[in-house]
Amino acid sequence: MKRILFISFILLLAAFAAYSLVGGNRIFKHPEIGEAIDSLNGVVVYYNGSVSHVAGRNVAADGYNLGLKYQCVEFVKRYYYQHLKHKMPDSYGHAKDFFDAAVGDGQKNKKRNLTQYTNGSLTKPKANDLVIEDGNAYNPYGHVFIIAKVMDSEIEIIQQNPGPGAPSRLKIKLQQQNGKWKIMDDAVLGWLRKE
Repeated sequence: MKRILFISFILLLAAFAAYSLVGGNRIFKHPEIGEAIDSLNGVVVYYNGSVSHVAGRNVAADGYNLGLKYQCVEFVKRYYYQHLKHKMPDSYGHAKDFFDAAVGDGQKNKKRNLTQYTNGSLTKPKANDLVIEDGNAYNPYGHVFIIAKVMDSEIEIIQQNPGPGAPSRLKIKLQQQNGKWKIMDDAVLGWLRKE
């Protein structure tokens, strides 16, 4: 048994070495913090490393607060500012704070000056919507991301700061149940839209 484990270990090492020699060594190396890793409509997603890493505040030339550099909030606010020409009246807050539980489905979220939809809405999500996830034990601040595409039964999202090993793009199932649209992720509170 020990011999089989030892041979398996040697073969695994040899496979990784061969992979590295043919240019696959990127598997062992993350991008540098602040390095561009993706983009949507000309707005860049930057690598942040650990979800808790902070590299200072990003402020637009006109003084508008975009958020802490390379955090998820900074990307969605920068996306809305650059691509949709939108400034939020309340430019501060953690990701989960973007969703206001006191605002009804399809009503105006005044802090963000966007229409808010609950996860389980009569209104189907659209590209450019900002999606809010609640906090959890791993990340009490929540998470926000942008919908890049909407298909019949899934959405493709783009995100900044999902963690060092997580991708900037994911697909999440989308279902219509009893006439209501639901993003099939229990952490999703809802989405915001510039009308």
